[in-house]
Amino acid sequence: MPVLFIMGLLLKNTPRVPNWTIPWVLLVIGMTGGIVIVGSPVQGIIQGVLVTGATVLTHQLVKQTTEK
Repeated sequence: MPVLFIMGLLLKNTPRVPNWTIPWVLLVIGMTGGIVIVGSPVQGIIQGVLVTGATVLTHQLVKQTTEK
């Protein structure tokens, strides 16, 4: 999760990457990493989706809490 969070921040600061593509890029990276780590494609995809969702949710919670 921290790796995806940092990658999301790096993508956010890249001018050529539109904001709407960041969650999709993180999803692909999360699913690929999940498959590599878990070994099973189905379980890896599920874990990748869950980790990416938790990462995006955490970012939004921090953003919505700190920005007023």
